[in-house]
Amino acid sequence: MSRLDRVFSRGKAFIPFITAGDPSITATEQLIYSMYEAGADLIELGIPFSDPVAEGPVIQAADERALAGGVTVDDVFEMMQRARKNCDVPVALMTYVNPVATYGTERFMMNCGRAGIDAVIVPDVPFEERDELLPYCRKHGITLISMIAPTSGERIRMIAAEAEGFVYCVSSLGVTGIREKIGNEVSGMIKAVKTVKDIPCAIGFGISTPDQAAELSRYGDGIIVGSAVVKIVEKYGEKCVEHVAEYVRRMKAAIRS
Repeated sequence: MSRLDRVFSRGKAFIPFITAGDPSITATEQLIYSMYEAGADLIELGIPFSDPVAEGPVIQAADERALAGGVTVDDVFEMMQRARKNCDVPVALMTYVNPVATYGTERFMMNCGRAGIDAVIVPDVPFEERDELLPYCRKHGITLISMIAPTSGERIRMIAAEAEGFVYCVSSLGVTGIREKIGNEVSGMIKAVKTVKDIPCAIGFGISTPDQAAELSRYGDGIIVGSAVVKIVEKYGEKCVEHVAEYVRRMKAAIRS
């Protein structure tokens, strides 16, 4: 069983997101270890970028802090190579097409493979243009994660038919960020996916509280949380590790209860 297959094999999965290099690349490595020990089933690791169009202000600010600290794509790969010697947690890189193309798509996916990255999520590459990345992903053993949203409509069936690993289900319209209320469109989206293919569906965007996670986990196979984790990192800086780990434990318990 691959690391990615393992994510959803033991019940509902909790998937926290952090921005690589915020507050430092050293802290990022420690966060990977601590979140895994606290129960994270997969870690979504964002590559800092100056124009993250899918992100709200919390993650945009994290990207700015990481870039101001001088973090590069190579720093992220080198950190993951170190982490892989100590930790077997599945990892998905979240990035945008511009950093991948600038780095060189072939070189990017090759280094993903060398660094033990399991999957990539590229929200600004629509399904119809996935062939810009897919051949390179397959060559180097990287799964390209498909995303669906409330606006995907009839395209959901088409996307689901080709999806690999898991489907990232965007819970609500707009950019990432903490929301008090999350729409109920996601249950219909997941039903549409499951009629086409028996593939795990993980729900992201807007989730921050254990109650929200517990409610949405009734519909999906996993819960993705980004802004709420990044806010803890922002608040505590280099001392964030234990606080993030405690949050992961609470959220994991909520979706497994």
